[in-house]
Amino acid sequence: MTTSQESPGSVSSPPPWVRRPANLAKAVTAELVERIVRGVHPSGTPLPPEPVLCETFSVSRTVVREAVKILQEKGLVQVRQGAGTMVTPATKWDMLDELVLAATIDMDESLGILDDLVVTRRLLESDMANLAARVAGEESIERLRALVDRMDDLVDDHVIYADHDRAFHDVIMQASGNRIARGVVRALESQVINTARYMGEPRRALCVASNQGHRRIYERIAAHDPDGAAEAMFTHITEAWLVRRKAPSAPVRLQR
Repeated sequence: MTTSQESPGSVSSPPPWVRRPANLAKAVTAELVERIVRGVHPSGTPLPPEPVLCETFSVSRTVVREAVKILQEKGLVQVRQGAGTMVTPATKWDMLDELVLAATIDMDESLGILDDLVVTRRLLESDMANLAARVAGEESIERLRALVDRMDDLVDDHVIYADHDRAFHDVIMQASGNRIARGVVRALESQVINTARYMGEPRRALCVASNQGHRRIYERIAAHDPDGAAEAMFTHITEAWLVRRKAPSAPVRLQR
């Protein structure tokens, strides 16, 4: 969060965390998450003491203590008796947390965190496609066929196409019966669905290529070919990400 620049003689406006009418502790937490991820407060160093944080954010000690408690739940800090509140190594952060993941994506110029997200999604969805090909009923298969056919007509409307794209993948995940894997994928996707660095540029050619991948997945599931469905999903997610990737010169770490 940033504050506006003041002109000479102007009346200073309150900082963003004071202007926000919602829970102040959550607003302060969001700012501290961003500062920790950016390295303003590096791993292994203490957060500023309570009085300093109170003054920085113009909030009470109660608000600061609640914010620190939330940071601790997210794995970003550890409260140590006699040593203060220490920032933890990035390996201990909860990367499924909305604030932590969003801040990390914003700071990662290499797109490595998005590579990791795609790898995770690819592994889970390939396995769910395998399961769906084994157990999917006629209703699920018909829904997949209808979605693929409809997406052929939507390649010029990337917004509505994207809604149908997500629905296609969700039908497969539901058909697989793996609620935990589906929950993880949906949680990850919800964090990046509006992120340009993940979604890429909306182009007709990308939608056309994407739906060709969808059709191969559908055909393998309809044929009750588990290995073929898993391979088609693996290939689709990999290729779709590589063509969306905003930094092609950055290291690609998808071969896992």
